[in-house]
Amino acid sequence: MRPDSDGFVVVDLLGRSLTGSVEWLAAEETLESAGIGYLADPFELLIDDGSWLRVRITELSPDAIRVKKDDGGAIDVPMVEYLLPFPVPDRLRPFAGA
Repeated sequence: MRPDSDGFVVVDLLGRSLTGSVEWLAAEETLESAGIGYLADPFELLIDDGSWLRVRITELSPDAIRVKKDDGGAIDVPMVEYLLPFPVPDRLRPFAGA
């Protein structure tokens, strides 16, 4: 959370604002309901050729977000990683495919 005028704005671990300015209790409830499970979900990264690549978050800090190509857990393929700035840029979004 971060203070905002007379209230607080809820910010997730990727640096995305989840609410506008709300009271403390509403902010706490929003944080609790958001949880951290979304970090294990697949994401999509817009890569330089203009296509979307399915990725997984492997590391998260206040300095950077590291993602890797989702290889389904295969151990016999090269790991392809991307380092992104924090907060999360628009080119990283929750996976929308099936």
